[in-house]
Amino acid sequence: MNSHLCLSYDGRDTLGALIGMVRSEIVRAIEADLAALGADLKFTQFHVLKRLATHGPMTATELARAVDLDGGAMTRQLDQLESKGYLRRKQHEQDRRALRIELTEAGEALWKHLYESNIATLDRAQKDLSHTEREQLHDYLERVLNALRDKD
Repeated sequence: MNSHLCLSYDGRDTLGALIGMVRSEIVRAIEADLAALGADLKFTQFHVLKRLATHGPMTATELARAVDLDGGAMTRQLDQLESKGYLRRKQHEQDRRALRIELTEAGEALWKHLYESNIATLDRAQKDLSHTEREQLHDYLERVLNALRDKD
């Protein structure tokens, strides 16, 4: 692959290339931390657990959208996490046709075990940024994401 295709007109990495590299390094760091903590999880499974822990039960469709997986990939992740005892599929209270995905006690305990490590990893990634710069970075990335999701 020609590396110059990932450079902008000023010779710096393009926004997409830079965001991709940052994501890859975050995934690598989190997976290393998971292994060090003895958690038999890949990043995607961790991301599913984190989303459920921080946002509560949701449908498989909502969860797939939240972690950016297609339906088939989501089903595979849910099957694996359910077989490990970390989540369960439960009948939706308002819609009998739908299922809600929720953490089990084991899933909640695992999240509590992993939480501090996750915070430390994300802090390490931003160690050279001031508090104001961290807030600005978050704001900038949210605005870029919203612009890309805006269909109008």
